[in-house]
Amino acid sequence: MTVLPVTSFRLPPGAEAHGPPEHRGLARDGVRLLVARPGVVEHRRFHELADVLDPGDLLVVNTSATLPAALDARHRDGRAMALHVASELDDGDWVVEPRRPDGPEQDVAAGDRLTLPGVVLTLVAPYPDEHAPRRLWRARPWPAVGRAGYLATYGHPIAYGHLAGRFPLADHQTVYATEPGSAEMPSAGRPLSERLLVRLMARGVTVAPLVLHAGVSSQEKHEPPTAERFRVPASTARLVNSARAAGARVVAVGTTVVRALETVAAPDGTVSSGHGWTDLVLGSHRPARTVDGLVSGLHEPEASHLALLEAVAGPALVGRAYEAAVAERYLWHEFGDSTLLLPEGVAS
Repeated sequence: MTVLPVTSFRLPPGAEAHGPPEHRGLARDGVRLLVARPGVVEHRRFHELADVLDPGDLLVVNTSATLPAALDARHRDGRAMALHVASELDDGDWVVEPRRPDGPEQDVAAGDRLTLPGVVLTLVAPYPDEHAPRRLWRARPWPAVGRAGYLATYGHPIAYGHLAGRFPLADHQTVYATEPGSAEMPSAGRPLSERLLVRLMARGVTVAPLVLHAGVSSQEKHEPPTAERFRVPASTARLVNSARAAGARVVAVGTTVVRALETVAAPDGTVSSGHGWTDLVLGSHRPARTVDGLVSGLHEPEASHLALLEAVAGPALVGRAYEAAVAERYLWHEFGDSTLLLPEGVAS
């Protein structure tokens, strides 16, 4: 299902973060934070998040850790290519994105073989099905090998053209990442530092974990997300339901958290524990039921993530936030600035 966002804007030149904030003289939590509430847009720094949220609010984070999911491969016809490994399926096949070394996807076909160190990958079919754009592929490794262990030995972090070079895997992690599995960093949580987490807890904000292993983004085609593996623990489900019953806000750190929580949400907004694969796509056809606040980075024009933001905060609030972010020269992408969308009114 393709869901088009209402929010429209033009990304101005120079609006991309070319590297981690620590490499441009800022602390991890020193990036800018745009706080958007009905009728109010504030410009802060991320380390002020504890001053914006209320005691009793629940902040839900994704503890998936980033894998070094990019590999150097060679096609059987001799072409060199980059290979992004999005996920590992239940039967051991991989979902991969073959790319030219300098950018977009390669021209490949079912049956093509790609050579990696000690492994040959055979492209089986477009993923998730034969009608999908020929960007992602189901691929079978021979000999059979687990993705996480193989990438830990041979991979490097996925990096797109807006970055000024490669950065170590540690720069692609949140401070609370514990379970390797994401092809790309769940980047909304990157500005959360240890000291800020302590300040949030001292403020009375509860922090709860879940896991959703993010796949590769769709930089060129703005496709909806494919299925991703997730787990919402029973303890987090209880905290979400308790916060809602008490009239407190459930604030998701990132679109991955929204997707996981809304996958296990009942029509009345209560959630249950759950795990498996989610193919949920949020938008105007399916607004958020549980999440009523969202910390997020800034997404590209027409990106499907914008429709998810609108499903939480509404098109009007998202549109005002992005208009202000463009006007104030915020920085985009995984190492850029942040937004906090609070559609339910003004925090104290």
